[in-house]
Amino acid sequence: MTKPSLSELLHAAVTAVGGVERPGQVTMAEAVAEVIDDNSHLLVQAGTGTGKSLGYLVPALAHGERVVVATATLALQRQLVERDLPRTVDALSPLLRRRPEYAMLKGRSNYLCLHRLNEGVPQEEEEDGLFDQFEAAAPTSKLGQDLLRMRDWADETETGDRDNLTPGVSDRAWAQISVSSRECLGATKCAYGAECFAEMARERAKLADVVITNHALLAIDAIEGAPVVPQHEVLIVDEAHELVSRVTGVATGELTPGQVNRAVRRAAKLVNEKAADSLQTAAETFERLMELALPGRLEEIPEDLGYALMALRDAARTVISAMGATRDRSVQDEDVVRKQALASVESIHTVAERIANGSEWDVVWYERHDRFGASLRVAPLSVSGLLREKLFSERSVVLTSATLKLGGDFNGVGASLGLAPEGTEGEDVPQWKGIDVGSPFDYPKQGILYVARHLSPPGREGSRGDMMDELTELVEAAGGRTLGLFSSMRAAQAAAEELRGRLDTPILLQGEETLGELIKAFAADPATCLFGTLSLWQGVDVPGPSSQLVVMDRIPFPRPDDPLMSARQKAVEQAGGNGFMAVAATHAALLMAQGAGRLVRASGDRGVVAVLDPRLANARYGSYLRASMPDFWYTTDRNQARRSLAAIDARAKADGQ
Repeated sequence: MTKPSLSELLHAAVTAVGGVERPGQVTMAEAVAEVIDDNSHLLVQAGTGTGKSLGYLVPALAHGERVVVATATLALQRQLVERDLPRTVDALSPLLRRRPEYAMLKGRSNYLCLHRLNEGVPQEEEEDGLFDQFEAAAPTSKLGQDLLRMRDWADETETGDRDNLTPGVSDRAWAQISVSSRECLGATKCAYGAECFAEMARERAKLADVVITNHALLAIDAIEGAPVVPQHEVLIVDEAHELVSRVTGVATGELTPGQVNRAVRRAAKLVNEKAADSLQTAAETFERLMELALPGRLEEIPEDLGYALMALRDAARTVISAMGATRDRSVQDEDVVRKQALASVESIHTVAERIANGSEWDVVWYERHDRFGASLRVAPLSVSGLLREKLFSERSVVLTSATLKLGGDFNGVGASLGLAPEGTEGEDVPQWKGIDVGSPFDYPKQGILYVARHLSPPGREGSRGDMMDELTELVEAAGGRTLGLFSSMRAAQAAAEELRGRLDTPILLQGEETLGELIKAFAADPATCLFGTLSLWQGVDVPGPSSQLVVMDRIPFPRPDDPLMSARQKAVEQAGGNGFMAVAATHAALLMAQGAGRLVRASGDRGVVAVLDPRLANARYGSYLRASMPDFWYTTDRNQARRSLAAIDARAKADGQ
């Protein structure tokens, strides 16, 4: 029997999932197969509807070595594990003469912990006798009811995976039955180690040909140097436009008074009085400083903060040493308590030492929240070096998304990932290429990009009256059917309040209901509008008549006072580059490309993307931003935009939609 060709495999897989084979999908599959064979790297932009998951799964399965697929969203993980992989494996197994295995792997805190479920939360962590409610016949609080439901679920679940618990529960409830990797006793020490859901997931992953995981776990595997993801020869990063921000998030450290005081309480029962008192004193000093903290970047660590951090670091080190020598046998579940306390104190030590030592490659700043108070944060100035060393040095990597090509090329995204401009030669330069396999959609015929050139530019002051008038007219012309993407929650709330007073059209607002319920309601009623902020720019997939107008209130540049973004911009300028274009414009281009991508989700979709910021038409950087968006028909004629929306609305109503 001859070895099946890639085209035969792809055809079988596409047929199995009920799709249509597209030219872009074939091009992508061929390019992925080539870089896997060459042990090189690929950035591939594949527009919505290309079928990119099969474009990388088929050549990866055909290759035969273990492949890890990392995604940013739960929705895509579910699609891969519940739909694409089962059907693809069924279709390819006869041709490959073997049956590839697949498994999903997440961080430990995503799995139910049997020890915590059965033995309870250590006494100092219990809130209001929560676990006592397990024994109550009818717990009155929502939290108590969730805890009882989770205990029943624990007897039924085969995976212990939080995402398989329906309906879901709050983070507070889930924290009562889960542990972090630092708090975990380990399979050999835990009485429930043989039944541990997290350990079983790891074992399944070790045996699988394809492992589905997330960007965060991939980052933890790279940053902490402790193997979490099984050894693999091929890495595929889907939704790759999110990778830098997810890795940055994992590499960010934080210190808060609440966190430090919790570590003090946990350690107090386990060490001698002198060690406990030193940590308590350092915690009090730190808390007093944080009460006076003002939001903003700390380009230099103030002397008093430096002393406080060194005191925290030294006291934490003393407590860690004392824990190694002290055992209080009166403490119930000592191993659990000790492990949890050690994790808390080690975290304090690590972050305090990192900030106190200072590094030109770190950015330090204060944040202040109305509800949670002040926090001290530290993040890497760039993760490009980390990604270049940890991701691209040991395996073939394919990175794919609908938005990787910004301003006409891949160099901006490539640089953020640690890749030199395409074609750069050098011994230490990872060799890569970028391809755009296009989209099955005819963007110039299916959509219009309308820029409201006549409006006043947005400023930092309050509401924009002319923008509200324009938004009202557009929503009226569209007959509802509007997804409003706003640069801030305050702007979304102001627009929702204003239009609710002007129009009879129902306006849904992010935050007034769970995001899933809002999107479901928006999709169900075409006359409805949905307004919101960041998660809507990237997380909405509503094909059909409900989303025929996508509005962006302004170009989503990062805030000028964003400590990390402004530091990155300054670093580029000091190196002789254009900091605004490299950081702020790239950030905005990525979001605008994602936001505009909400409009056309199927071959029958028609509509308008309206940007209510004249800078997109008038500013020098406007062409760069427009080149990053789908190739819609472009106009600044407000009457044309309204006429088009009215015609699309009339056609939809005539079709009964």
